[in-house]
Order: sequence, then C-alpha cells, then structure tokens
Amino acid sequence: MNRHWNAGARGLSRRQYLQRSGAGFGALALAGLLGEEARAAGKSGADTSSAMAPRPPHFAPKAKRVLFLFMHGGPSQVDTFDYKPRLQAESGNPLPFPKPRVVSSATGNLLGSPFPFQQHGQSGRWVSSLFPEVAKHVDDLCFLYSMYGSNSRHGAALLELHTGSDTFVRPSMGSWITYGLGTENQNLPGFITICPTLTHGGVNNWASAFLPAVYQGTPIGNAGTASDQAQIPFIQNTETPRDIQRQELDFLGALNRERMGRTGPDTALEARIESFELAFRMQSTVPGLQDISDETPATRRLYGLEESKTRNFGRQCLMARRFLERGVRFVQVTHSYKWDQHDQLRSGHTSNAAEVDLPISGLLTDLKARGLLEDTLVLWGGEFGRTPCAQGGDGRDHNPHGFTMWLTGAGVKPGFGYGATDEFGYYSTEHRVHFHDLHATLLHLLGLDHKRLTYRYVGRDFRLTDVHGEIVTPILA
Repeated sequence: MNRHWNAGARGLSRRQYLQRSGAGFGALALAGLLGEEARAAGKSGADTSSAMAPRPPHFAPKAKRVLFLFMHGGPSQVDTFDYKPRLQAESGNPLPFPKPRVVSSATGNLLGSPFPFQQHGQSGRWVSSLFPEVAKHVDDLCFLYSMYGSNSRHGAALLELHTGSDTFVRPSMGSWITYGLGTENQNLPGFITICPTLTHGGVNNWASAFLPAVYQGTPIGNAGTASDQAQIPFIQNTETPRDIQRQELDFLGALNRERMGRTGPDTALEARIESFELAFRMQSTVPGLQDISDETPATRRLYGLEESKTRNFGRQCLMARRFLERGVRFVQVTHSYKWDQHDQLRSGHTSNAAEVDLPISGLLTDLKARGLLEDTLVLWGGEFGRTPCAQGGDGRDHNPHGFTMWLTGAGVKPGFGYGATDEFGYYSTEHRVHFHDLHATLLHLLGLDHKRLTYRYVGRDFRLTDVHGEIVTPILA
C-alpha cells in the first residue's frame, strides 16, 4: 500500500490528510448546525431587534396572555371541587376495584372527605367548604374534572405539567408561548414566575431549554422568599448614569456582533445581548411596578394583604395582576410546597386553602372589574391530585390518574364542567384530558396551532405537545 496517497509535493501521509480533512469536516458540520440554529432562530424572530417583539398568531386568538396559579404538592380533587357522594357513603370500606400498579406508597381503605360540599351559583357547581370565596366565582369557572398525567412523582409530574415531558429537559409552556407570540411590553420580560419552587425540577420548570435563552422565565424571588421581599435584583444602577450605560451597551453590542460576523450565528450570544438591553430598559419600568404603595386600601383588602394568613400569596396575586396589565405574556404564581398531605389532610388542606382562597377570589374580582379577564386566560391546579384511599391515617397519596383543574377568562365556557372521574374520584373515566391536551388547548386559545408551533433542534422539529395533544373543543366558548 502506498503510504503517501496523493501526497504530491505537499508530502502529506494518508493519516495526516485524514486528520486535517476531519477537522474540515467537523467545521462543515458545525457550520451546518449553526445554520440550522440560525434558521430556527430566524423562524422565531430571535435576533436582537425582534426577539420579543409581538408577533401575529396563527389565527384570531381568544386570549392574549396567561396567568397560571400553581398549587405545588397536589391538591385533593375529592376534597375541593370533585364531590363524590359514594366516597362519603362508603368511607372506611376497601376500594372495590384494583388500585394502580405503580403507586407512590401504600394506601388503605376509602377515606370520605372531612369537608362538606355545597352547590353554588346558577351553574350549581359543587365546591367544598375549603373555598368559600372561590365558590362565589363558579359561574365564571370552567372545570376540567378528568385531568390525568403519566407520573406519580413530584419532580416528573411538575416537569410534565410545565414542559410536556416527564423524562427530558424541554422548554416550559411559558417559553413556548413567548416564543410564539413575543411580548406586548418591550420593557418587561415576556415570561415571569413569582416565588417559584426550586425543588422537583427547579429551574427546568421555567427554563427555555433549547429555545433561545431570551424566552426563559424570569424568576422573582423563590419559594423560600416572602413575597414582599421578592424583587427583581439589581434593577437600579446608582453608580453609572444612563447615558454612559447606553454607550457601554452600544460598544459591547458592537464587539459581540463583530465576533458573530467572524464565527457565524450564535443564538446564545444574541440572547445575552438582548438580556443586557432588556435589563437596561427595565430600569425605567420595574421599580415603579414593584412598588405597590399606589394601590388603594380597598384593593389591598381585596387581595388579603391586611391579613397575616393571606398576605404572602395575596401579594403574589396582586403583582401578577400588575404584570399582566403591563403586557407580560405569561405570569405564574406558585403556592409552594404545601399541598402534599400524606397525613393530616384536614389541618393541612384547611391551612393551605385559607392562604389562597381570598387572594384568588380577589384576583378574579379585580381582573374582571378591570376588563382584563376578557383577554386573559387563568389556569388553576397542581401537578396531580390525591387518592380517595387513606394514607397515614387521615392523609392521601399522590394520584395522577384523575384530578381537577379549572380555567376562567378568555375563550372558555363559564360555569361549565367537563369530564368525570369514577364514583370514588380515583380514575379519570369520561372525556379524559391529558396535560398534552391541556397544552394544545391553551395554545389554541392564544391563536397558536400546537402542531405548527415548532422549533428545529438537532435535526428534529420539536413542539410543546411533542407528537400528542388534542384541543378540548367542548370547553371553548
């Protein structure tokens, strides 16, 4: 064999030629990947001038923005909104059908709810005594009684609820929505999460994953921070005048763009440039927005800010309203991590509901009075429900097989109930709604076709609903 294959005057061995060619092939592959990333970024408008600019939906939307009231831990459907007379009648008896093969831990016999239920409003929706204030709004609420998920563990269930996947790191629904629609206020992030949990998936629940970083959620505080201390940090620069800051940013942007001119598209760097620009613009908007001293005493009472029990979550809800009315596309508030009553359900759920019931009612009243509910979609719920069977004496285990969430606002039927669980509230049995279906419906209400809202990454088009999801058309107004 000729060792110096095609070496000619260069004197390259076959090994040397392949080594050098391999580097070239790697560069070609990298260029291809960068080009693919750039095309995807261009598809999303992810350049520094338009990454978060408002973009038209696929079709006329019913909603412009989303508010997610997340009850971390898993509220019990059979103790809140899914009344089960047979469960009450047969409390203490064995469950008359098999339990799921995969469970969080062992459970015993049926446990009737310790909370009395009553019908409310013209719609006659059943609500337990845990939510006397929310019960006043049942004629505006649309209940999904037949929700189900794929995982009984908190971490995986949170990821599935927020991102559509319980096994892989994927962009959160807030990131997908801002990727699809941008934001209405260029001086604020498009996606804000107030006091989010740092456990059970943590930042992955509001991360943008492979979407450009500009679409990730902006956390304000965390679950360990009192809401009156939850602020966007370092929002004011008292050392450098704004005109000097502007010059510094212009110079930094020029350097970064010159670098990209040499190396090719870099969406991570573009997102970093945009984050600097957004931080600069936020200086003039956020300090006043975070200062609630301009709210009237009546509004403060409405949200429960004058009561120690409701003050913390009430402030979260009030801040959510302030961000929504300023054009933030997706806002999440989290009541964390309190709803996981494996025992002491009566005391735990009583305390939890007392913290959120009045603030949620006040928020809905305020949104409606301001006309915001007409084009805002509100979603309430946890990562799963709880078993109708007892655990730890008077507690309940995780139950992803059937639970309740509700929506209200733009585009959904008010005073409406959809789907059902069995007579004991264990399994979703009628018109079942998976998280993929919920996500498809949310996107539809925002004017986005979940099958068309895609992002190309590593050679594949991804979407929030993956290859699943059906729009729950019966709940659409």
